[in-house]
Amino acid sequence: MDEIEAAGFLFDMDGTLVDSTAVVESVWTAFAQRHGIDPVALLAYSHGRQALDTVTRFLPALSDVERAGLVRQLVAEEVSRTDGIVEIPGAVALLERLLAEGAPVAVVTSAPRELAVARMRAAGVPVPEVLVAAEDVERGKPDPQGYQRAAELLGVPIADCVVFEDAEAGLAAAVASGARAVVVGRHESATTAGLGRLTDYAGFRALLA
Repeated sequence: MDEIEAAGFLFDMDGTLVDSTAVVESVWTAFAQRHGIDPVALLAYSHGRQALDTVTRFLPALSDVERAGLVRQLVAEEVSRTDGIVEIPGAVALLERLLAEGAPVAVVTSAPRELAVARMRAAGVPVPEVLVAAEDVERGKPDPQGYQRAAELLGVPIADCVVFEDAEAGLAAAVASGARAVVVGRHESATTAGLGRLTDYAGFRALLA
């Protein structure tokens, strides 16, 4: 895919705009080991989902207060670790051009706002005015609420938007939202069948309809 035309552009953050894989896997692997959880299973589930959903899935016996405390610790650790976080190739140039042209652009992430902003700034990716983070929705991905909310804030019908996503939970959310979904990276599943795909944004053009 060399180019796409849309009235609104919605981006996931981790794995779609920034490459934070090393930090994410390090933090979550250590967490899994501390709590006797299979790290492979936890990482497979957690990608693209809110931290609270992952903690609830693997430590269901904890109280809400205990889970919230663990999530705060995880987020604090991740916010403090930005070394090695870089852009997905071409992401900075793409967002800078779209924003300079006045195109409706939003980021929709399962990360808390503080963490999303820290990672984007570390990678040099511009932070658009509309950023729908974990605390802005009642239900995280794979629920489509975040993408639908972003389109609403941009004032663009969701059906006229394109969503760029890399993970199963996010792609399921994008498809369910009614937007056009594009896979960024190598993820393949029944959800990705028939969707457009990019390795990265090098040489890619996004055109405002």
